[in-house]
Amino acid sequence: MTDERAIEQTAREAVLARIREAIRDRPPVAAVPRDYERTLPAGAPILELFAERVADYRATVHRTTPDQLAATIATALGARGARRLAIPAGLPDVWLSETTIERVTDDPPLSVEVLDRLDGVVTGCAVAIAETGTIVLDAGAAQGRRALSLLPDYHLCVVHADRIVGSVPEALARLDPRRPLTWISGPSATSDIELQRVEGVHGPRTLEVVIVADPLSG
Repeated sequence: MTDERAIEQTAREAVLARIREAIRDRPPVAAVPRDYERTLPAGAPILELFAERVADYRATVHRTTPDQLAATIATALGARGARRLAIPAGLPDVWLSETTIERVTDDPPLSVEVLDRLDGVVTGCAVAIAETGTIVLDAGAAQGRRALSLLPDYHLCVVHADRIVGSVPEALARLDPRRPLTWISGPSATSDIELQRVEGVHGPRTLEVVIVADPLSG
């Protein structure tokens, strides 16, 4: 160690020692309640808020019940004219039980070229956020790797009511930060310097969201 570095390190240690001494008898830091950040007001209609916010992003929203889920998906895919779809591992067979589409599984992983030629993808989600209309995928069951929801031009995402939370902090509490998280707020879109909206640059141009709730829960 050179003399200059030794002097610099000694000076640094002296400064830090003085700081530690100065704050040694400081009062303890008061805990700040954060519950108010974690939820919407009690009784807030989060399903309706989520559906509204998702629609604000120009996504198509379908509301259905568990026993009508397969029919709802079949109708949506039929209207889209989709025939070949990417299917992530763990997607329940019953979701597509009323369709005749060709299911292209991602095992082994599909190439970029194959994904680009498919008509779309059907996935579930890890969490959905009512306050922001955001859907989060974490590569878990029925979601697949990130490329599945980014490369095809059409994404149909099934969101069960028990996956919908009020706010972003609530979503973060449910998510594992070690997993690859994809946050989706509507179809992919960006704007150029003249504010001309361009869709499909960073992901699907078309997003359809199927919200599944018990009839009694709205």
